[in-house]
Amino acid sequence: MSWRNPDSRHAKWDFNTYGQAVLDAMDAVARITGSEQTAVTGVCSGGIIAAMVAAHLAHTGRQDQIAALTLMVTVLDQARAGLGSAAIDERNARLAASASAARGYLDGRSLAEVFAWLRPNDLIWNYWVNNYLLGKKPPAFDILSWNADTTRMTAGLHRDFLQMGVSNALSRPGGVTMLGSPVDLAAIDRDSYLVAGITDHICPWQSCYHSTSLLGGNKRFVLSTSGHIAAMVNPPGNAKATYQVAKDCPEDPAGWLRRTETCHGSWWPDHAVWLAERCGKETTAPAELGGGGLAPICDAPGTYVYDR
Repeated sequence: MSWRNPDSRHAKWDFNTYGQAVLDAMDAVARITGSEQTAVTGVCSGGIIAAMVAAHLAHTGRQDQIAALTLMVTVLDQARAGLGSAAIDERNARLAASASAARGYLDGRSLAEVFAWLRPNDLIWNYWVNNYLLGKKPPAFDILSWNADTTRMTAGLHRDFLQMGVSNALSRPGGVTMLGSPVDLAAIDRDSYLVAGITDHICPWQSCYHSTSLLGGNKRFVLSTSGHIAAMVNPPGNAKATYQVAKDCPEDPAGWLRRTETCHGSWWPDHAVWLAERCGKETTAPAELGGGGLAPICDAPGTYVYDR
């Protein structure tokens, strides 16, 4: 799934709207594949929504629909979310929510600027000196090009994220709700695979690691090389890539780091093995797309990419 680039028409879309969309997608997957379970993966803020949906399914007695849960560069404990959380208080949160409510959405460029100021030497002054003062043309870089392709956020979702972050609502049972269910992350007893980037300035790996203390079930935490994007987009074949893992997850991230094993290569094959152990036998791929009464709407990746 990839959320569309919203505009003022979608101002009221909030946690519940996006949470229901995840459930709808899971239902579509189940109908097409005939499988009763889905392996759910969430990335960054999408990982927060995925975890909240898993808690909703646990509360309603339906978490058996989830075969495994993967969260990538996702911070659930906002009290330990680094400089970004330290810079936001209740007053700033109210002002930010009011600004996006007036427009109907949070502009993607504004959000990108916030992230850039978390690491100004690398993401602001470096380009200002080279591009403006020295007149150098920046080299083509696929990941930075992708990073510059920003997306907006609805006012409703922005408000919910701000309120949840300021109160650190996910750190305590019932601090926030999803589709009418009080969210208790400890009630999620599905196995989870957690990925973080060692140089991630948006979601510091130590903050991502604290999810191991919040989630129930068995956890496998993987610390990848690189930052917020390259830590995930890390296919096999990169000779410089490494990742770190440990057999268990103590409470202290520094303690976990001391007992890790460094593995060479991409973490993707490790994740594939982990998923295979929880998702049953492989089946023959269908000859045609769709199934269960659902037909393809259009070619991948979909028409949402045309929204600017």
